[in-house]
Amino acid sequence: MALSTTSAARRAGHPGTSRPAARRLMLLAVTLTALMGAGACAAAPEPEVPDPITVTPTIAPNRAVAPEPDVPVVWPLTGVETEEVAARPAVAVKIENTTAARPQSGLESADVVWETVVEFEVSRLIAVFHSQVPEEIGPIRSVRPMDPPITSPLHGLLAFSGGQPGILTLVRNSPVQAISHDAGAPGLYRVSHRSAPHNVYGNLQTFIDSADADHQAPPAEQFAFGLRPSLAGAVRAGTPAATLSFRLSGQARPSWTWDAASGTWLRSEGSSAATDANGNRLSAVNVVAITAPHPPSGYRAQGGASVPTYELVGEGDAVVATGGMTVAGRWSKAANDAPLQLFGTDGSPLLLAPGNTWVELIPAGKGSLTIG
Repeated sequence: MALSTTSAARRAGHPGTSRPAARRLMLLAVTLTALMGAGACAAAPEPEVPDPITVTPTIAPNRAVAPEPDVPVVWPLTGVETEEVAARPAVAVKIENTTAARPQSGLESADVVWETVVEFEVSRLIAVFHSQVPEEIGPIRSVRPMDPPITSPLHGLLAFSGGQPGILTLVRNSPVQAISHDAGAPGLYRVSHRSAPHNVYGNLQTFIDSADADHQAPPAEQFAFGLRPSLAGAVRAGTPAATLSFRLSGQARPSWTWDAASGTWLRSEGSSAATDANGNRLSAVNVVAITAPHPPSGYRAQGGASVPTYELVGEGDAVVATGGMTVAGRWSKAANDAPLQLFGTDGSPLLLAPGNTWVELIPAGKGSLTIG
C-alpha cells in the first residue's frame, strides 16, 4: 500500500516540512543568532559632549569723569581763600616796638607777627608779609640771633637796618636773603618825622623786586589751618576766654581782648590800645603763645648788655587762642629751616582759623600768660 506525504515527512524527521525549507530556516536562525551575539559584544558608542562655552557679561563702560576734589586755593601764611597765590616771596621785616617807635606802619597788613624779647627786656617784632603788600613799613631795626630760626622756613627775604658782624654771619648762613639798610639795599630810607635810630622805613615792593633767583618763590605753609573758623582747634576743643595777659619781660606786657563783633583779638600795650600809623587797631584772628628757653646768645649790646636768644629747635608748651576760646597744646620744630608746628595734647595737628596770627614768645621760667 502506498504511503501518504505526511507519513513520508515524519519519517524524514521534519513533520509537515520539506528538507530544503528546513535547511533555509536553520540557516536563518544561525545568522540571526550570530548577528545578535555580535551586537551584544560591540561596545556602546560614547555620547557626544559639546565644547564648553564661556559667556562674559557685557558691562557698559562708565564714561563719566570722576569729579575733581574741591580743594580751595589759600594764602599759605593765613589759610585765607584766594583765586590765585601771588608769585612773590614772603618778606620778614624787623620792627621796633619801644614807646618811641609806636605807632608803627604796616603791621595790620602782616600775615604773621612774632614778638620776641631782646636786650634791656624790650620786645622787638618780626612782621611777615605775603598776602598783602603795604606801601610803607617801619620803623625798622637791627637783627638778633633768634631771627634766622624764625624766618628760615620761609626761604624768602629778611629786611633790617643792620647788626653785629657775628649775627650778620648767622643771617648770611641761613636760607633767607638779607636786605640791609647798612649794606645799602634798595627800598630802605630814613624819614624826617622821627629821630634816629627810630626813623628807618622801607618799601615792601622794592624789597620783593630785589629778590634774587633763589628767593622768589612763595613760602610754604607754616601753620595748619582749618578750612573755616569752626574747625580751628581752640574753637572745637577749647574753653572760653575774654583776655590774654602776657608778661614777656619787665618791659614787655602785651595783652589781647576778645572782640566778638570783629571776630578778632584786639591788642593793647599795657593799658593802651595798640594801633598802626593809620589809626587801625592791631588785631589778630589767632594768638599763639610759645614757651621756649631764652638763654644768653654770647653777643653783647651797648654797655655790655647780654643779647638773649630763643632755643626753638625742640619742643615745648603752647597755647592757641581763636574765636574767644583757648586750648593748650605743644609746639615742635625739627630744625632751624623747618616750620614750627602745633599739636594738641593728643598729638593731632592743632589747626588755626583762616586769618592773621600773632606769635608771643614767652621766655621759659621768666614769662607768663594769664587767661581771663
